[in-house]
Amino acid sequence: MATEDDVRRLALALPGTGEKTMYGTPAFYVRGKWFARMREERDVLAVPVPSEEEKLELTAARPGAFFTTPHFDGYAAVLVRLPEVDEEELGELLTDAWRLRAPKRLVAAFDA
Repeated sequence: MATEDDVRRLALALPGTGEKTMYGTPAFYVRGKWFARMREERDVLAVPVPSEEEKLELTAARPGAFFTTPHFDGYAAVLVRLPEVDEEELGELLTDAWRLRAPKRLVAAFDA
């Protein structure tokens, strides 16, 4: 079971990241682009994904862990119920989201 503290620790461990608020909740950025945001529910995290198809695959495969709302219709982002994912899976989700938003040079340096 992942928590908001796990999100913060894992997100801020990625290169070039910082935290500020978005819509009154904690959000995590890489070089000015958001890659994760806590929702008002505080046990729900929003993260971008590569495509809407991937969002649909995640929500269909594990609807208890991944879901969406009309606000995210037409947008490649998924909502994650933190109690339904473990720390390892959370780390993978955050790293994948970070890779989508980080500059290519930063990703290359991270991979090196």
